[in-house]
Amino acid sequence: MAKIRVRLVRSTIRSLPKQRATVRSLGLRKIGSSNELEDNPAIRGMVRVVSHLVSVEDVT
Repeated sequence: MAKIRVRLVRSTIRSLPKQRATVRSLGLRKIGSSNELEDNPAIRGMVRVVSHLVSVEDVT
C-alpha cells in the first residue's frame, strides 16, 4: 500500500484540544517533525482535520 509523509509545519499552541490530539496521534511532536504513515481513509481524515497545521507528500 502507498505511504504518505506528514510534516508538522505550524504550532499547535492556539489550536483546539481535539486538533492537538489528532496531531499527536499522527506521531508528530515538534514543528518540523515528520512521520511516514499508510495511506488509508482513516489517516486521510485525520490529516484533513489538521490540514492547516501539516503538509503532506506522497512517498514512493
